[in-house]
Amino acid sequence: MGKIKIITDSNSGIKQKDVNDLDIFVIPMPFYINGQEYFEDISLTTEEFFKFLEQDANISTSQPSTMYLQDLFTNTLKDYDEIVYIPMSSGLSSTCESAKVVAKSFNNKVHVIDNLRISVTQKSSVFEANRLKNLGKSASEIETYLMETKNIASIYIYLDTLKYLKKGGRITPTAALLANLLKIKPILYTRGGKFEKFATCRTIYKAKDIMIEQIKKELEGEFKEYYQQGLMTLHIAHTQNYEEAQNFKKEINEKLPNLKVGYIDPLSLSVSCHIGAGALALAMAIDHTNK
Repeated sequence: MGKIKIITDSNSGIKQKDVNDLDIFVIPMPFYINGQEYFEDISLTTEEFFKFLEQDANISTSQPSTMYLQDLFTNTLKDYDEIVYIPMSSGLSSTCESAKVVAKSFNNKVHVIDNLRISVTQKSSVFEANRLKNLGKSASEIETYLMETKNIASIYIYLDTLKYLKKGGRITPTAALLANLLKIKPILYTRGGKFEKFATCRTIYKAKDIMIEQIKKELEGEFKEYYQQGLMTLHIAHTQNYEEAQNFKKEINEKLPNLKVGYIDPLSLSVSCHIGAGALALAMAIDHTNK
């Protein structure tokens, strides 16, 4: 069996320090802040990022250059036979498509997996891939599994502010003003494509109830088979809202006692720059590693 390297990016929430004992490489995602380039978890910490955000710095997301990917794949294949690369969803970034173009020059040795994941669900996929690799599965078998299970996941995010959606042109100033006057906060939803509005509420407490009830519906419906097999895991993500995320875990344990809660992670900076601080997310995915 060929030697396989698992590669992902920092959108997964996997920190550089977390991979010391794992055979995984995490690409640090680039950002431009006031014209200067930074790399997530290398030259830019989460705390520093939110300070820039609070100061209304000019922040733009970027992606690894094709030259960077070409060099990374070339150097990795000196020591490995194949690569499984799990980037951020193509519905949220063009990184995946760029990687697929670069991969064509490596004679099917680089498998770019577009399984529509982001943040904690992307992290779950990475560890699923690593589990399969350790079981002796081939890169093609890992790709097949990740693609077959790509839709067995969902993410809901409560936003505490509309400031950054307005700043990025994702909602109109009028809509943002009206929502602020009415004290309405949105809950967004995605399965790897664009984030869509799922519901609105006035408090984070109501938002948590809405998200938990929706997860219950999914477990009783389309994900019932996997839930009954003990394969579904909940994950919590947040932006500078760790205490509330911890409280959320306690509530979930009370209301969904038969469901495992895996990670409690900060949302990736690529998502955070569009939603600001105070957000709280509930995600669910198929995950054998937590069984």
